[in-house]
Amino acid sequence: MKIMVAIKRVVDYAVKIRVKPDKTGVETSNVKMSMNPFCEIALEEALRIRESGMASEVVAVSMGSAHCVDTLRTGLAMGADRAIHVETPGTLYPLSVAKILKALVDVEKPGLLVLGKQAIDDDCNQTGQMVAGLLDWPQGTFASKVVLDKEKNLATVEREVDGGLETLCLELPAVITTDLRLNQPRYATLPNIMKAKSKVLKKFTPEELNVQIKSDLEVVQVTEPPKRKDGVIVSSVDELIDKLKNEAHVI
Repeated sequence: MKIMVAIKRVVDYAVKIRVKPDKTGVETSNVKMSMNPFCEIALEEALRIRESGMASEVVAVSMGSAHCVDTLRTGLAMGADRAIHVETPGTLYPLSVAKILKALVDVEKPGLLVLGKQAIDDDCNQTGQMVAGLLDWPQGTFASKVVLDKEKNLATVEREVDGGLETLCLELPAVITTDLRLNQPRYATLPNIMKAKSKVLKKFTPEELNVQIKSDLEVVQVTEPPKRKDGVIVSSVDELIDKLKNEAHVI
């Protein structure tokens, strides 16, 4: 079985985000970029499945500017067998990403598509669900545990919900999105970083995949959240209750 993993290049989680002066978006020039943490977890899970003998190949996929190649090289250094880059200009929104992933699935024919449940830059949490809908595949979102049964061609996904844990049994092929508690991603070792340079990295354009990219969303303005007010010390419980009643809702 082949596993396809979607990975995204985002501003590193440790970087303090700055809004552009014209408020059209977040500043990314001269800012450290890295693989989305949820995508790292998705790739790690795919690698573990392959190492257990349940899969034969892991293909890492990313889309966006030419800089995404660096993120794909990181994925190859972690252990992915090969990579695919779909080069696109401008910002991609979840529906466009889902359409591109569907087209790649039609080309690659994987038995499992694994994604992070969301990206830390936009927090949309939509792509996995959308691509499952486009493919008409069963889906297991927010997976905290994944077990494959090769003989029955099934994937058992344990996921955290408000009431506790929910277990889903999915017939393969399927789409799985990963939660933080699924695993701890590995680091890319120096030998594997050197090996990654010789691994296959194929490039496509949306036109070659017969996918039309169009923006279905418009960003009007990006602003920083209001600064938090300083705390105050109250002298009594009555004063605390009064402030909670009359001031707690004021931003």
